[in-house]
Amino acid sequence: MRILILGGTSFVGRAIADDALRSGADVTLFNRGRTNPGLFPTARRLVGDRDTGDLTALREGHWDAVVDVTGYHPHQVGLAMDTLGDRVGRYLFVSSHAVYRRAGLAPGSDESVPLREPLREAEELTEETYGRLKVACEADVTARYGERATIVRPGKVAGPYDEDRGLTYWVRRAARGGRIALPGRPEQPVQVVDSRDLARLVVRLLQDDRPGAFHAVGPAEPTTLGGLITTCAEVAGTEVEIVPVPPESAPQPFFPLVRDEPLWPGQQRDPARARAAGLPATPLAVTAADVLAWDRGRGEPPLGHGFTPEQEARLLAEADAG
Repeated sequence: MRILILGGTSFVGRAIADDALRSGADVTLFNRGRTNPGLFPTARRLVGDRDTGDLTALREGHWDAVVDVTGYHPHQVGLAMDTLGDRVGRYLFVSSHAVYRRAGLAPGSDESVPLREPLREAEELTEETYGRLKVACEADVTARYGERATIVRPGKVAGPYDEDRGLTYWVRRAARGGRIALPGRPEQPVQVVDSRDLARLVVRLLQDDRPGAFHAVGPAEPTTLGGLITTCAEVAGTEVEIVPVPPESAPQPFFPLVRDEPLWPGQQRDPARARAAGLPATPLAVTAADVLAWDRGRGEPPLGHGFTPEQEARLLAEADAG
């Protein structure tokens, strides 16, 4: 199977490329050639830049499927579709749970719940614009390719090579043990999907030539933020005490994996359709252990989010003072 990946060397795209190659696919990577240029020496490489509209390298070639990991704006996706045309069989677009409306959402929602209003242009990717831009991208892919379109909507993705605000912070913090400041509630539900499970789903959907939209969430068993932190500690062999602190004490607007209560149903989505299509269910402990090993192997560089040790110590002292 010939697969073209738009991206393919950073986190999610990297996992997809790795899975596709392991499955025996003939993989072509299209990107700027700047991130991890030495990865996947057996894959064919095409260099271009979606930000500048340079898709010259895609004007020739035929593929059974394309995986669009790096489409954030409708004009980017539109240019890719115009350039590739019918020289690709299936167009799989990696979207996001941010496409869904939040109002009225209940636990256990599936892929049929209403989407947000589409947005065709925005100068920046923000909480307000990101999901709406993805809605427009989804609509354009489906309109262009019809039954040859596949949409995958991941929740929060976790795994090795994840430098975003997510599991990596809590894995590292729990490995230090002791009292942990949480600017949220331990009983908050949380869903994270292992990047390798997401990749396996994507490749299976291509292999099966399956259209439609699919949630990609995990783990298999429902968990809470407190349970996730405890699992991270168990993996690291440490003991922790979770100390809730005021949400407003968080140094960033979006603290890793913490959500306000009205958003909790968005952490309780139903993955049944994706599971039936081949989404694996890596245990959270396995994901956490692999993230811990990767993070330690790279020397635990500053994350740029979460509490610093000094900030956390101050908050814990304030919590003790009552």
